Amino acid sequence: MADDIWRFRRYLVAPVGVVAVLAAVTTGLAQSSSGKWWTGYGNGPDNSRYFASKQINKSNVDQLQVAWSYPYGETVSSPIVVRGVVYGRGRNGSIVAVDAKTGRELWVRENMNGMSNRGMMYWESRDGREQRLIFPMNSLLQQLDAKTGKSVTSFGINGAVDLRIGIDGRDPETIASIGSQTPGEVFENLIIVGSAPGEGYMSPPGDIRAYDVQSGKLVWTFHTVPRPGEFGYDTWPKDAWKYIGGTNNWGEMTIDAQRGIAFIPTGSPTYDYYGADRIGANLFSTSILALNARTGKRLWHFQMVHHDLWDFDNNAAPQLTTIRHNGRNRDVVAVAGKTGWLYVFDRVTGEPIWPIEERPVPQTDMPGEQTWPTQPYPTNPPPFAKQSFGVDDINPYLEPAEYERFKQRVLAANNKGLFTPINHTDTVHIPGNNGAALYGGTAAEPNTGAVYVITQDNPAMLRLLRPGEIDAADGAFTSPGQRLYRQHCQQCHGADRLGTGEAVPLAYADADPANGIVAGASRFSAVDIRTILETGRGRMPAFPHLTAADTDILIRFLTAVPGPARGGGPGGRGAGPVPSGAPPELIAGSGSVWTRPEPPGGRGRGALPPYPPGVPQTERLVINEYGTIGNRMKPPFTTIVKYDLNEPAIKWRIGFGDDPTLVERGVTGTGVPQMRNSIIVTEAGLVFGAGRDNQIRAWDSDNGKQLWSSRFGGNFVGSPAMYEMDGRTYLLVSAAGSPPTGRGGAPMPTPAGTPMGWVAYSLPQK
Repeated sequence: MADDIWRFRRYLVAPVGVVAVLAAVTTGLAQSSSGKWWTGYGNGPDNSRYFASKQINKSNVDQLQVAWSYPYGETVSSPIVVRGVVYGRGRNGSIVAVDAKTGRELWVRENMNGMSNRGMMYWESRDGREQRLIFPMNSLLQQLDAKTGKSVTSFGINGAVDLRIGIDGRDPETIASIGSQTPGEVFENLIIVGSAPGEGYMSPPGDIRAYDVQSGKLVWTFHTVPRPGEFGYDTWPKDAWKYIGGTNNWGEMTIDAQRGIAFIPTGSPTYDYYGADRIGANLFSTSILALNARTGKRLWHFQMVHHDLWDFDNNAAPQLTTIRHNGRNRDVVAVAGKTGWLYVFDRVTGEPIWPIEERPVPQTDMPGEQTWPTQPYPTNPPPFAKQSFGVDDINPYLEPAEYERFKQRVLAANNKGLFTPINHTDTVHIPGNNGAALYGGTAAEPNTGAVYVITQDNPAMLRLLRPGEIDAADGAFTSPGQRLYRQHCQQCHGADRLGTGEAVPLAYADADPANGIVAGASRFSAVDIRTILETGRGRMPAFPHLTAADTDILIRFLTAVPGPARGGGPGGRGAGPVPSGAPPELIAGSGSVWTRPEPPGGRGRGALPPYPPGVPQTERLVINEYGTIGNRMKPPFTTIVKYDLNEPAIKWRIGFGDDPTLVERGVTGTGVPQMRNSIIVTEAGLVFGAGRDNQIRAWDSDNGKQLWSSRFGGNFVGSPAMYEMDGRTYLLVSAAGSPPTGRGGAPMPTPAGTPMGWVAYSLPQK
């Protein structure tokens, strides 16, 4: 076994002359003398979700009250707060700027659907005169002047950088979309971005790129699928970079600004579940990369899953903290994975703090496939998520007939534990493709060794389709929307969208003229569909890998008026601009700075191209569905876990909110299935979070005891924010989604007068 460990060490950690970069850092973040701000999705480049303030503490948190609310604020996209202004999404998909002290609108830029869902980046010049909001939108990286909402046309080419350009070996005209729903990070004068190139065969590889923040010039590129002569090239078949995609950073990344190190988690290669065309360990997929943030040079890496066949993408923000280990302080980075483990490394060298062992795992019986013989197993700290699933783990609150039906399916499934390889029969994947740690689900205290993980117990049951099971008419769709629907939705919701035994109907079967309902019309609003695609609901998984462009196409298809023009193409409802309703004098502009013309038939669609010359033409198998079981798992579904890495040990675990369907039965503290919400940790020893049940809560960070809660009118999805302005600390929540539903799908009642939209809490003014 020792020989095996040595043999595979090169796939685990590979330092290359790491030296800490201690040069002075100009971060480009706003730090006004009169405030503390929330400058990104996870509060700055370290994505710690930590707020250094003691004003709101354990003794007074129960006095929090609504300071202001902005009724037009939207959820899912998490706002940022800089220099006394809240920036985020509102008014039918606009970007809005709001006074952070009063909620008064300052400007509105309409029709921004297609931009990154999880917020935006911020940069300002040394003298503070230039202030820019930065985000990808329909694969165009672009900027707005934060003061005015106007496009910064000096950036890139006429105000934008086309992210589809510059991927080696790929024609930009064949790339449908590549911009991630997570915006990226700003470091000094660089914008560092990942990508969401899609999950199908022949999708582009997920290069990590850095652009000059003022000019838009490409500064460096890191190839996550190595090119000839690069480290890791021999872990793939020859010329794999020409046809393998994915291996991308579609989730969060973290930057140690003092050292100038970017910690970048990567996802699985495409195709996610079948790798006959990518035999090998497949660096740098499902890994943590430590790159020099200024040059893109690899400092070290660790691969969590070799030859990933489980879609175990790393996508939650790596967390930076300092621990006491073997009698000395060590600065560490902790990476929470979909495997359910927290991997902890020395930040500079990449050395695991505790041993990580290579252990044998089950092997595939699929022809042409070659699973890797071993996988890494951390010995410490203990896992935060369940890593096995059987009939004893089925939700006992299911209806008896459903319970028995699902029990028999589990008993018959291919189920060998954590790394069970998929085949043509139902296969249990645990924690699953939408389980364990997901984007937005980590936080840390920088100096105490405390790391927090929001974990989802949400196994998947799925299988590979046999070639004969794939519809021969796969390419004969009338619109891009129809193709996306069939690929992601039809298995459960039916070809006619009227539902199956597995999922609810999406359309009305019959007309109801008295209530203005047309047969075939959508049962859900565009806002509801967008939220569910981002976060999931019940048994339905989230679809975080869908690009913003494909999300918009699918929504247009599902909400289009029934008739020949349906499908999200020309004539489909929602294809044109949607007015914001803002006062005309506040409207700063509309839409993307420019758009690239779409050729007939679209990009990246239609029949798959053949493999490049000299590459074997491998059978391209696909899965039947993502297969997440959602609320068929025994609760709790979603929990917050606190680690003390000085020991190392789990200090406490609590349910993240209440599932409304179980509250009706008197069962609380379960968390909600398919949740994509974040927490805030404060210097005063508080943890704030809103679980999908119309409530924001505060817990004692020492023991997880709840200290306060407040109910709001709309549901919340995303990350809350905190900021301090004129000596007053605020907690901001985007409470704007549809209310949660109980049994039967009916919305849960909300007390009259509860606030909705963006809701800012603060202590009473003295």
